[in-house]
Formats: sequence, structure tokens, C-alpha cells
Amino acid sequence: MSIPRTSLQQKRAWFQMGFFILFVIAPPLDLFRLDLNLGHFILFGFHWTLGIDAFIAGEASSLDAAINLIIRGFFPILLIGGLLIWSAWRWGRLYCGWLCPHFSVVEVINRLMLRASGKPSIWERKTLPEKQPDGSKLKPNPVYWIPTAVAIIGFAFLWALTLLTYLLPPGEIYSNLFTGNLTRNQSIFLGVGTLLLSIEFGFARHLFCRFGCAVGLFQSLAWMANDKAMVVGFDIQRATDCNSCNNACDNACPMRLRPRTLKRKMFTCTECGECISACTKVEDRDHKQSLLRWVEGEDAKVVVTGRSSDSQREGQAGKPAGRR
Repeated sequence: MSIPRTSLQQKRAWFQMGFFILFVIAPPLDLFRLDLNLGHFILFGFHWTLGIDAFIAGEASSLDAAINLIIRGFFPILLIGGLLIWSAWRWGRLYCGWLCPHFSVVEVINRLMLRASGKPSIWERKTLPEKQPDGSKLKPNPVYWIPTAVAIIGFAFLWALTLLTYLLPPGEIYSNLFTGNLTRNQSIFLGVGTLLLSIEFGFARHLFCRFGCAVGLFQSLAWMANDKAMVVGFDIQRATDCNSCNNACDNACPMRLRPRTLKRKMFTCTECGECISACTKVEDRDHKQSLLRWVEGEDAKVVVTGRSSDSQREGQAGKPAGRR
């Protein structure tokens, strides 16, 4: 039985699916890849070099070479990195929760493991409640270990294959794969890559997102530096409503975090909104609004300090007043 998803999660699923497809087809379409045979990048079908060939050949000055390095090398890196950090500073790890092809795999395997064992990870101490936020029940079925294993190995192979096409001509790789003529080095890359990624997807996917991903780490650092950044807020004035819930928001978090706590304890939050959607389903059964929602600005400071804002102390309704 499939669990109905909120409109927010349906929208996020489309973003994830679209970006994952883009991740896979970007090299074959020459949208972006690094061709090791040519020694430079391919960007939207054009050869993107550092522009220092003329300098090496003695046909250009060192000043021309330096300018080309800045324009063609450092500037694009600073621009892309700057946009990512600025986005994270304002809205958190949106890239992770809404686009990242690795996190998409994490969530798929989480759901399959949940169906197989009642736990989204083998490291989870206890099985999660069978009762779902919408009131339905999801009973573990060991049969789902088969599609779980297939998904882990399948995604690992697809990732290894895709990474290889980012480094070598995709046409050559796919042709060699389908005709069974992979070179020794290509076979080793795919074999070792599939093995390592299978281990990571099966046993350490959350650890990688938390501690091993540089992109995620720098986003988290930028997000933590802004007390007014978007964050999940909890309406503590209605905290008693949680007494009739089985911690649905905690159970729904793909990163295994506790959404109703202070921001510093949510360092690796991906802003996926699964906790908000879970609470929305629970409260909707009683025709109430979710106790969780995204907040920013002055209201976001409540999540940082744990103290009510001035507006909340004045009794303004409808705003999250802090976290527990």
C-alpha cells in the first residue's frame, strides 16, 4: 500500500526526479562533463578550456594567461559556489533536500527499508510505529528486502556509470558497455565504484550526508551563520496536541533528526519538509493546522534561542513560538 503524499512532497518529488534525470543525461548531451582524453571541460557542447594554450606555446603574455585563468577558471567557481552559499545562508540546504541526486537515493532506500524492516536504516535502534501520519498502517514485510537490495546495487551501478561518463566520452562508455567491450580500466572503475557505492548506500548513506559531503557541510555552515534563515518552526503554544501523536515528524525525517528542537541540533536539516508534511497529515485528521511550518526573519530567531519573540509575547496568533 502506498502512502499518500502532500502536495508539497509531490512537488519536491518532481524536482528530485527532474534533477536526477539531468544528472544522468548531462554527459551524453554534452551539457557538462570533464573529458580526460581532451584535458578540459565540455559545457553546453562547447570546449571550455583555461585559455592558456597560447601562453604555453609562447604566443601570449603571462598577463593574458592570468586574465584567462581568472575569467575561465576562478570566476565560474566563485559564481557557482557563491550562489550556493548565498542560497544556503538564506534558505538552508535546499539543494540537498530538493535537488541532490544522492539524497534522492537516500530517501528511496529509506522507504524500501522501512517497508522491509520497519526501520528506515539498519542502524535505527527501534522499529518505527506502524501507524502512519494519515492514519493508515504500514506493516513490515521481509519480502521488500529483495527490491531494497536491487535498488541499492542498481543505484550504485548507475551512479558509477554516470560518474564515468563525466570523465570519459559517454558515447564510448555506453557503446563499450552494451557491446561487452569495456576496457580493463573502465571495468575496474565500474566494479569498484559499484561496490563502494553499494556499501555507502546500504550502510552509510546518512553518515555521508552528515559528515562526508563537502557541499552539504558548507551549506550547513552558511545556514547556521544566519539566525534569520528559513527553518522549521514549532508552535509550542499547541504543544499539548503532540500528546496524541506518535512523534510522526521525528519518524518522517530522512536525516533522522528531531524537528521540534533548537536549530543548533538540526545542523544537517535538508529543508525537505517531510516533518511538516507528516504533522500536516496528523493534524488534518482533526481539521487542525500543522504545528510545524517554515519560518524566517524574527520568527526564525525563536528556533535559535528557544525564547519567544516580542510578537509572540504580545499574543499574536498563528506564528510558531519556539521549539521544545
